[in-house]
Amino acid sequence: MTKAQMTHDEALKQLSHLARERAFGRHVGSDRLIQAGLDALIADVESPSLALLAGLLRSEEPEAPALFDQVLEELGLAFHPPADPQAAKWAMAQWIAGQIADGSLDPAAGTHLIWADIAYDLGYPEALQSLVSCAINLDGWEESWGVSREELSREAVEAANQFLSNRPRHDDQP
Repeated sequence: MTKAQMTHDEALKQLSHLARERAFGRHVGSDRLIQAGLDALIADVESPSLALLAGLLRSEEPEAPALFDQVLEELGLAFHPPADPQAAKWAMAQWIAGQIADGSLDPAAGTHLIWADIAYDLGYPEALQSLVSCAINLDGWEESWGVSREELSREAVEAANQFLSNRPRHDDQP
């Protein structure tokens, strides 16, 4: 099965997503960076270094991160989280909640990231409590509870939207 060709906007969104994933310290393999470059090239994204990234061979994979960063700079997609560690955690929470809300990240996976990687480091602040509760419920869900997993997922999306609407924007970069 072949995957459908990305649109120009989808390719830019994928590049931007990978930029944030890397900026927030998540591991992104060179193979994913090269594939994103190839997807963008096929989607007619134009950048001087994009063809170099997309054309890297397996033996050249160590060059991918630097070339990927160069492509991001050329496209104006570079992302640098706030220098303050707490502000960076809040920015990451906002990014993950945005993905939960827009449906690009599974609610169980997203709320678990917020619970395990963010809320703990921030001392379980009240602003993240509903997302942490959703993570705990989704993580421990059993059929005997009388509520469907889908309903718990909807609650997580609602909690993400609520967090996004209540969160001051100053913790994130423009």
